[in-house]
Amino acid sequence: MNFDLSDDERALQQGIRDVCKRLFPMERVRGLEDAGGIDRTLWHELGQAGIFSLRLPESDGGVGLGMTEAVLVFEELGHALVPGPVISTHLATPLIEGARGGERVVGLIERGRAPQVVGQLPALDTLVVLDPKGVWLVDPQHLGAIPVRQPLDPLTPIYLLEHLPKGEKIAGPKEVERWHREGAVLAAAMLLGIASACTEAAVAYAKERKQFGRAIGSFQAVKHICADMLVREEVARVATYAAAVTCDDRSAGDVDRAIAGARLLAGEAALANGKASIQVHGGMGYTWEVDAHLYLKRAVLMSTRFGKSDELAETVAATLTS
Repeated sequence: MNFDLSDDERALQQGIRDVCKRLFPMERVRGLEDAGGIDRTLWHELGQAGIFSLRLPESDGGVGLGMTEAVLVFEELGHALVPGPVISTHLATPLIEGARGGERVVGLIERGRAPQVVGQLPALDTLVVLDPKGVWLVDPQHLGAIPVRQPLDPLTPIYLLEHLPKGEKIAGPKEVERWHREGAVLAAAMLLGIASACTEAAVAYAKERKQFGRAIGSFQAVKHICADMLVREEVARVATYAAAVTCDDRSAGDVDRAIAGARLLAGEAALANGKASIQVHGGMGYTWEVDAHLYLKRAVLMSTRFGKSDELAETVAATLTS
């Protein structure tokens, strides 16, 4: 399987990175904490850039691309630490009017998972609920919820739901399967972007920070940490790209194994690289002013989405032994 990007794919990747640099420079991302992580103007800009309509057919007003291209886009969103339910809004475009253009913010929750929590509740226009029977819509503005006083990710305020109503059914179990599979691939892509950003930040700091008259990146111990970060990132990248290709072409391999492996490896890479980046930054890495902690916190939050590590490992193991 060839994972070299085509010229068009490189152009798409660079275009999205430029969009993220323009809309979500780190100083602006940090400023979104007081807004609950979502700025309506920026959200609409994401919609106009085609983020949410990327895989929607051109006949329906979308871009008409596949999961392979979507992974490149969501990798850049993770790299830029773009906050908000971008995955669920993207997945909702075939079902919910206004999602594709960024006019609506769509959240997601799985019924029955304890605890019942949802992020950025006040900013949501629609809440999608998944359960074994299908996809349901719930009005988020009429939910009894308790805000978590100190959420792990400062850009993702969390709310505990006291009660989750049944809602309006809009699709059946097949659609639930689509959300689980595609959501896991897109989550892997964002986690890969986080792992990549952590590697870049650690290497850049190791080149400029000096100790004993030398850049700390010249010390073997620091070199090993950065090298391990790059290896984890590249392994996760191959797995994530393979999962995307397999989603677009089922003849390429076992799609469930590819998705579970990608989500597992990307999650592990993001968490480990987040911790390693803080270590390379030393005493500064633990301060609020340095961005390293924001990536680790987002990695921890994202690693709980669309599958837990032990469940994903079991899925991979089952496909290898069957």
